[in-house]
Amino acid sequence: MAAMEPTRRPRAVPAGLGLACLFEALTVLATQDEGVRAMSPWQDDPYDAMVSLAQFAVPALAAVIALRLLAWRAPGGPDRLRQTVRATAAMTALIGLTLAFEWAAVAAARPARGTTWALIAGLAVNSVFTVIVAGMLARCRGTRGRWQHDWLGDVLVVVQRIPVLRRWATPNAADLVRRHAMTVFVLAAALAAAGIVGALAIGERWTNPWLVAWALVVEFTSNLAFCVITNAVAGFIARPERTRTRRAAEASIVAGCVAIQVAMAFRTALWPGPLTSVADLSALTLGAGAATAAATGALLMTRGRQWQR
Repeated sequence: MAAMEPTRRPRAVPAGLGLACLFEALTVLATQDEGVRAMSPWQDDPYDAMVSLAQFAVPALAAVIALRLLAWRAPGGPDRLRQTVRATAAMTALIGLTLAFEWAAVAAARPARGTTWALIAGLAVNSVFTVIVAGMLARCRGTRGRWQHDWLGDVLVVVQRIPVLRRWATPNAADLVRRHAMTVFVLAAALAAAGIVGALAIGERWTNPWLVAWALVVEFTSNLAFCVITNAVAGFIARPERTRTRRAAEASIVAGCVAIQVAMAFRTALWPGPLTSVADLSALTLGAGAATAAATGALLMTRGRQWQR
């Protein structure tokens, strides 16, 4: 198939946004309505950990994809096409992985009854649309090579249309963000974690400050890994060249963040005995993250020295 026109918007992108809306509507219903959640086969971990991640990550990706469509005809069409398709593919893959966890929960659950059948029906509909969107994305092809434009440049195009914000949307401001992309990811992850955990603590009436602190760390690491990985896939912010040591350090941090989420999801199977305290949870999850980060860093630095010889 020939490559698409640089400024032509592939149908897979709005189809992916529609899939995200369908997925989010059914996910919010299954997780936020107490009656429906009580009948959900994926209400417990490790399934719920994946559902909880996707519940916030999918709408975040959908929002930035939708906003970029506002600047679709700005300069940089080939890069925009490729990056937007990749972001839509990442969002669809996240949805597909979540649905796979939910199907695994259905297979492991007790016989379905009542509301459970409605949830399974919704899961089936989601799965069908996910396969359709994945097929559409597989047919999309853009230009290859190094990106010359990023999403941040499109943000300037959109923000400059708003009189109040126009004075802040300058190329110098964009370059500053590019030079300090990791700082931006850390701040965004921290703000999102504070909002999510704050709402959860209020809703669940948590009174243990150590539990809140631990939950903040876990949510922060999840958000940070999401920001760095999706940026590498879709090129939201074009980062300048970094030293080998810094790349290894960032990869180690991301590996540790992912390990924390895996340990959190499978904590019952990994911990020898019941988890009865925040100290036990911290030892398991944060310990797994620290060990994985250290091992990844050592491996990357060792391989780097071997390549230099």
